[in-house]
Amino acid sequence: MEIKVEYGLILYLVVVNLIGFSLMGLDKWKAKHKKWRIAERTFFGIAIVGGSLGTWAGMYAFCHKTRHWYFVVGMPLILAIQAAVWLLTFGK
Repeated sequence: MEIKVEYGLILYLVVVNLIGFSLMGLDKWKAKHKKWRIAERTFFGIAIVGGSLGTWAGMYAFCHKTRHWYFVVGMPLILAIQAAVWLLTFGK
């Protein structure tokens, strides 16, 4: 049984976006409960490796990091670059 590269990539993107979304929720919970927080570079790291959509969605679902300009601008910018690369690579 042959698994196409695209299916593996889509599965990877689903998982990494769920992680980004979940980390936003977890960090919001930690902020409310005055716990040790997740580093901002972790969010950008997850976004850069493909989790930008989930991280961006988590920002607004949990109303978290939406006052930081570098998140408000950075996440959609990373997503736009990734979408362009995806279209150039897999678009037909």
